[in-house]
Amino acid sequence: MHRPSAEEFGRWVEQHQSMVFSIAYHILNDRAAAEDVAQEVFLQLYDKFESLESPEHMQYWLRRTTAHRAIDHGRRNNHHRHANIEDVPEPSVDAATSDPIFEKRLRTMIASLPESARTIVILRYQEELGPDEIAKVLGMPLNTVKSQLHRALAILREKISRTMGEIRI
Repeated sequence: MHRPSAEEFGRWVEQHQSMVFSIAYHILNDRAAAEDVAQEVFLQLYDKFESLESPEHMQYWLRRTTAHRAIDHGRRNNHHRHANIEDVPEPSVDAATSDPIFEKRLRTMIASLPESARTIVILRYQEELGPDEIAKVLGMPLNTVKSQLHRALAILREKISRTMGEIRI
């Protein structure tokens, strides 16, 4: 892709900013840190723009880079994850849940997952990526993604059953 004008790049940012922010926020659970990561990702995108082959490649690159930058930022700053549910933004993909209380509890439970598992769950269910795509985005073996996703869902099932009774996910 050719280097965009400032106006064209602004449109690319507008089109993808909610996805980038949402991924960073759900990994870090910190609005200011997610904004910093998003800004860093878009600055890096501007420098890398010419090496991206298509809009699909750019979206893949944004997801991968955002996940890695957020994980790096969290490690560098040793973020303690305390999710304030009122500060959690709506996911970039419309939720099919009609129970807002369950949805809030589930978001809190996802925020309590370990960083790697939380990232995989976010990419799988918020960004609707398949396990093979997640493996590519995170640079992990496919079986590692599958096992971490399986463990994360087991943890969520246990937490849900402890707090809300028997529910199948």
